[in-house]
Amino acid sequence: MENIFTANIKSVLGKHFEKNADDIFDKSQLIQYINEKTRSANKGSKSRSSFANLYAIYVIIEDYIANGYDQKGDYSKYEGALFNKLFARQRELPFGSKLQNHALNNRMNSEFQKYFPSSEFIPILRNHETNRYWINENLLKINLGETSFNIAKAIIEIIDEYAKTKQGAFQRFVKSCEELQEIDKTTPKKIEEFVIGLLAPNIDARLFEIVSYSILKYFYHEQQIIWGFEMDKLNRENLKLYKTGRTNANDGGIDFVMKPLGRFFQVTETLDFKKYFLDIDKIQKYPVTFVIKSTEPTTDLLKKIRDNAGKTYSIKAIVDKYMDCIEEIINIPTINDRFNDAVKQGYLKSILDEIVTQSKVEFNYEDLNEEEED
Repeated sequence: MENIFTANIKSVLGKHFEKNADDIFDKSQLIQYINEKTRSANKGSKSRSSFANLYAIYVIIEDYIANGYDQKGDYSKYEGALFNKLFARQRELPFGSKLQNHALNNRMNSEFQKYFPSSEFIPILRNHETNRYWINENLLKINLGETSFNIAKAIIEIIDEYAKTKQGAFQRFVKSCEELQEIDKTTPKKIEEFVIGLLAPNIDARLFEIVSYSILKYFYHEQQIIWGFEMDKLNRENLKLYKTGRTNANDGGIDFVMKPLGRFFQVTETLDFKKYFLDIDKIQKYPVTFVIKSTEPTTDLLKKIRDNAGKTYSIKAIVDKYMDCIEEIINIPTINDRFNDAVKQGYLKSILDEIVTQSKVEFNYEDLNEEEED
């Protein structure tokens, strides 16, 4: 299925293969996969980017080209690319500095098979003992009649073009935020509309987490608790919400932590109960508040989780034990309400500032500026 970025893909193929470009586009499973993964290119910074799986392909094909196998040589005799080298390389790429190893190890292959369940090939080949990798050359060589075309360099160029497009989209997003930071105080409505616009079910998961955190941080900011170890020496302390790391970090299933209550928050977009129970297991069944990227009522969300869990676990006591660990469900309407409350408390500009700060950290915005200056 074609999307806006498909024209870019076909343009690259046209440059490399001229009149054969359309046939190669139609016949190549790898190109079709990339076409699907790059559909967010022109949707702006709010849409998913899918860099992990694309960069897994990219770095192995880059190694393939660097060793000249796109021109000649028997790739089947190649010793393979070392994992450490590939992993380091993908983190050098735009938006890749915090990528994990999942795509290289299995995730990319697994997703490819979902798109092409009848395909006899998987893209990434791996020797578990030596930890060396190869690209499946069968997916790089497209046979049209008696002629074989190698699409390796075209794939590199397509992914480069996609990264460049996403960089531009994100830079425009940050600049929009920065412009709003400078806006006259008499027109806060524009800022409110902008932030509310970021709370949508189709928003990029990373932005949703950033915006949710920024709002909840200032919603809880004015709330106080009184605590102490002795009745005559009590402390009065504001609630403070901390972000534990980047959205794709392997942080054990916790995204925000609240002091001094010790509440844990996990942001998610799935309703798969196994994911919820796994996060609960990671912290030894400590209560968790789930922030869900959904507009469904919280009662319906809880019911779906319980009903699905009940189908798998036939023992009610087991389901109850896990469900009791869900301290609270926060959905998009709840976040909107808490945003309005925080705005009434005078924290609109602080929320926007937090979104800008967290976004720059998440997307390595300073690094992108340095690349432009170089």
